Amino acid sequence: MNHIRNFCIIAHIDHGKSTLADRLLECTKTIQITEGQMLDNMDLERERGITIKSHAIQMEYVSGGEKYILNLIDTPGHVDFSYEVSRSIAACEGALLVVDATQGVQAQTISNLYMAIEHDLEIIPVINKIDMPSAMPDEVEDEIVELIGCDPEDIIRASGKTGEGVTDILEAVVKRIPAPVGDPQAPLQALVFDSIFNSFRGIITLCKVENGCIRKGDKVKFFNTGMEYTADEVGVLKMDMIPTNQLATGEVGYIISGIKNAKEVKVGDTVTRVDRPCEEAIAGFQEVKPMVFAGVYPIDPSDYENLRASIEKLQLNDASLTFTPESSVALGFGFRCGFLGLLHMEIVQERLDREFNMDVITTVPNVSYMVYDKHGSAKEVHNPSGLPEQTLIEHIEEPYIRATIITDANFIGPIMKLCLDKRGELIKQEYVSGNRVELHFMIPLGEIVIDFYDKLKSISKGYASFDYHIDCFRPSKLAKLDILLNGEPVDALSTLTHESNAVTLGRKMCEKLKELIPRQQFDIAIQAAIGAKIIARETVKQVRKDVTAKCYGGDVSRKRKLLEKQKKGKKRMKQIGNVEVPQKAFLAVLKLD
Repeated sequence: MNHIRNFCIIAHIDHGKSTLADRLLECTKTIQITEGQMLDNMDLERERGITIKSHAIQMEYVSGGEKYILNLIDTPGHVDFSYEVSRSIAACEGALLVVDATQGVQAQTISNLYMAIEHDLEIIPVINKIDMPSAMPDEVEDEIVELIGCDPEDIIRASGKTGEGVTDILEAVVKRIPAPVGDPQAPLQALVFDSIFNSFRGIITLCKVENGCIRKGDKVKFFNTGMEYTADEVGVLKMDMIPTNQLATGEVGYIISGIKNAKEVKVGDTVTRVDRPCEEAIAGFQEVKPMVFAGVYPIDPSDYENLRASIEKLQLNDASLTFTPESSVALGFGFRCGFLGLLHMEIVQERLDREFNMDVITTVPNVSYMVYDKHGSAKEVHNPSGLPEQTLIEHIEEPYIRATIITDANFIGPIMKLCLDKRGELIKQEYVSGNRVELHFMIPLGEIVIDFYDKLKSISKGYASFDYHIDCFRPSKLAKLDILLNGEPVDALSTLTHESNAVTLGRKMCEKLKELIPRQQFDIAIQAAIGAKIIARETVKQVRKDVTAKCYGGDVSRKRKLLEKQKKGKKRMKQIGNVEVPQKAFLAVLKLD
């Protein structure tokens, strides 16, 4: 056990975590590096150049004549995948804090660092990209010293591109990061930090053994769900899965036990043995808080069960996705999903399409409201289509959240403006330390579900961290905004919005849809309506064919006759023609400014 080191790499976006991981793998001769970012094995990660999933891999390194086993977890940097980072941190004893020499300390550097400190991890600061012409290693070194209060000698200067300083990092990992602590004789306790679905072998559970050991063929049970299985195979994670006879205390590896049902594995659960169970579960992770809610519906209603299975399998691999079933008048049965941000939502939709061949429609994100009718009874409404008639509603109450925003003092002005524009009220403001300010707001949840988080990140250059909890329901003047195409309401585009925003939002939605809906052989009227009152209209012009081209000369009544005939045809076509709304249009409406 003294020769095991478990560590992860944490940093802001694009500070070079995955490239540095490649160099560590190359230096320890774990794998041949054939292309960049070897651990990012998902097509989407390659295309976008970002890490979406944490990746665990085992390396062997010899230091001072002794052989050490290093378990490395490479984590994502984007804030929408911060839940992946929190789970990786729970499975480690130390972390490499990577800072870009050209950028300095940035927002996610700080938030990931605080997460690591909460778990008492040993932090090894690394300045990366020192080979860049624009690098400022001395200034960045001062920033790191101020941030974590270490000695300047403790900071390692390295380059993921050239491989400079990589051996220093490996030496520091062996010398500074503590070996895992645990009792090999105690009952088995293993923390599940991730899982993968394999269509042949069932669900593969990735875990870290805290106490005891697990052998091939042991009867194991999951503490929270109480389900029992046989460990058919245990092993360690290299580029592929390497089977071994046992996983001892402190080791990170995988268990395959032929679990077929996705509901039976929960990330953060504890695996123990049936014959000698542990007394209590390992304290897992904090619960995930979705920031954006949207309805996800199958394009073909008969695919509902397939969609459920696909989302469950995806949730195994992405524990920050939450979902509950819901139904809608126009779209049939589907799910209301919670995402950590708009990028996360886009990635989930892409993965459903690529990995499970599921074509889905995503509705406008929304929240739940309490509707009180004239008889005094209350009903919870998740979807604008579930609202009673306008004449029957006494009043509507919307959920308010208490938001805590921690930011650099330089960004207080723009953040205040953003929150007040979103109908927020400032409760208090206090200075935490140095230049950092904590702001507390009461904001309607409906105002933050779409793009609040993304806007907050861009106006604060990524420095503001945001946390919230639901506080109470308050009466509010809300209006249901419907979008009509040729007089037919489009269910997926209806939203509940505050009366003050309704007209501007309606106008913007109509203008956006006009750009995105393809032209047909007849005029398409796009209208925004509140109840029976039309508040905005745009028209997508018909595609015209010159039917009078063959009437060269002659009496004008011949042209008239042809045009009248065409007019009748268009009218008939409009009655039976239906307007296809492209998926792009649903997504564009979410990003309306």
